[in-house]
Amino acid sequence: MHVLSVFGTRPEAIKMAPVVKALSAEKGIRSITCVTGQHRTMLDQVLALFDIKPDFDLAVMAPNQTLNGLASRVMAGLDDIFAEVRPDYVLVHGDTTTAMAASLAAAHRNIKIGHVEAGLRTYDLAKPWPEELNRRVIDVAATKLFAPTETSADNLRAERLGGEILVTGNTVIDALKETVGRIDNDPAIRTRLEAQFSFLDPSRRVLLVTGHRRESFGDGFLNICKALAELSRRADLQIVYPVHLNPNVSGPVHELLSGKPNIHLIEPQEYLSFVYLMNRADIILTDSGGVQEEAPSLGKPVLVMRDVTERPEAVAAGVVRLVGTDAQRITGEVERLLGDAAYYSGFARILNPYGDGLASKRIAASLAGRDIAPFAI
Repeated sequence: MHVLSVFGTRPEAIKMAPVVKALSAEKGIRSITCVTGQHRTMLDQVLALFDIKPDFDLAVMAPNQTLNGLASRVMAGLDDIFAEVRPDYVLVHGDTTTAMAASLAAAHRNIKIGHVEAGLRTYDLAKPWPEELNRRVIDVAATKLFAPTETSADNLRAERLGGEILVTGNTVIDALKETVGRIDNDPAIRTRLEAQFSFLDPSRRVLLVTGHRRESFGDGFLNICKALAELSRRADLQIVYPVHLNPNVSGPVHELLSGKPNIHLIEPQEYLSFVYLMNRADIILTDSGGVQEEAPSLGKPVLVMRDVTERPEAVAAGVVRLVGTDAQRITGEVERLLGDAAYYSGFARILNPYGDGLASKRIAASLAGRDIAPFAI
């Protein structure tokens, strides 16, 4: 069986790396990898970290690219690869434009589709946009729906889609466990990372920030920056912010926060370094889907700068809280976590509602036609 895995962004690469390795180890499967280059530099960092050498690279990234332009280049490029490889399955991940376009291209050629991280929903097409639309399109077309949790599987069942549903856990936990193991077991890596972040003051608590969502462009990011500027006045806090390269993010962030006391604006980090920062952090403020899944596994309180989330499991468990992009609410929640030890300890519990580290093996086994027990909390 020929399985063609297609991905193009940094988050996809992190979550698909263990799947690619599991497919390569599965007897009876020829694993083929195609990257689109939707994110170039950040994608290449992940490929190097997990030692993945793609068989094909579409290199579609272009300056100021539109979603339609990106999707059309992905579909056209994949059409030629489909003709050459003749895959039995096209495997995509999540909710990116790469994943959606690859699914449509495969469906147009009547190729079976496997969707890793299927069934996530907010049921609001504007939040997040365009991700909510993308994942719904993929799920309609998919033959195998690899749901990370039972909640995601319930969404798919309620929609009465045609694909086979398997609860696998989330592959990001597979990647996270592998990466934490590297840091813990390799003194040279730990020494390098400690030197890289030697600017961190061990006497101050760390607030780690990430942000990139399109729906927050404009006023949303202005409000986030106002909250961080206010929090930076605290002498007991240091803020570390790897700033996304999108000018809609980096523009206001650098304009409003450069030179502020206790704020470290740094370049986007490779995954190994970012996992180290998550482990060093006391609180994480993010709008990232992946971080919502990873941080609870590390016992870190997470404040999510969104009004809704397609990952409700950790919210229900009490280790993630939605705070939106209101400056006063963000500031208030961070201040409460810093000042109320009982409130903080209620968040800071190592809880893993998203996986057990075996998701990738379940996916590979399913594609190979082998039975395997689904993931259960």
